[in-house]
Amino acid sequence: MEVVNALGRRKAAVARIYVKDGKGGITINNRELKEYFPQETLQYVVLQPLKLLNVAEQYDIKVNLDGGGFNGQAEALRLAISRALVKIDPESKSELKKAGFMTRDPREVERKKPGQPKARKRFQFSKR
Repeated sequence: MEVVNALGRRKAAVARIYVKDGKGGITINNRELKEYFPQETLQYVVLQPLKLLNVAEQYDIKVNLDGGGFNGQAEALRLAISRALVKIDPESKSELKKAGFMTRDPREVERKKPGQPKARKRFQFSKR
């Protein structure tokens, strides 16, 4: 199998991944998965699509992660892995879609408006 690449985004995080045959190693920005995401919940989120299809030990994944926070990065990586798995095996798309891993979460931070302290918060109103 040649190298398959995919892109995943969530909030401000962007995950570019390269998948090839291997033993199940995931390298993120030249660090191991457990080192980059020390929280087990984030590791679980990243590995969800691989565990769903029982292919966690079949592919080596190299990841370039940029922007956002830990949670956004983990979810962006989950989307990228799901997209790569669909490129490898198009039959797996329905299973991943049913689990909700193929949907790009469209929620973004609302911009700050002028004359206000935040996007929706107003300065305190004073009658006098």
